[in-house]
Amino acid sequence: MNFRTRSREEPEINLIPFIDVLLVVLIFLMLSTTYSKFTELQLRLPVADADAQRDYPKEVVVGVSSDGRYTVNKQAVVGRGADVLAMALGDAAKAGKESVIIVSADATSPHQAVITVLEAARRAGLHQVTFAAQSPAQAR
Repeated sequence: MNFRTRSREEPEINLIPFIDVLLVVLIFLMLSTTYSKFTELQLRLPVADADAQRDYPKEVVVGVSSDGRYTVNKQAVVGRGADVLAMALGDAAKAGKESVIIVSADATSPHQAVITVLEAARRAGLHQVTFAAQSPAQAR
């Protein structure tokens, strides 16, 4: 009979698998988290590097002022609704549905004013819309 006391080995904690799991969780969280702060957006509109403005024979230029007033081919539009603007666009579009609407909005004009121009163009059946911008050299 063997009455010697067995030497008890202390259990050993292996930290390597634990660290591996933590690194995988950390990588997953880094990839799935979006870091966007809308309060920090600094926008300067409209400036674009574009070619010289082409002359469209069928163009209708819609101006949007900084306070939301509209002009169609340099004629003031009375009212700010989409219906009034759609009628003015329909009258100014001499080429019919082939006319090109050029939205020339002030950089500080309300976003809703530009959306109203797009809605009025849709109501008038004019689907070719583009935006006017100035080059960065002209903005200075």
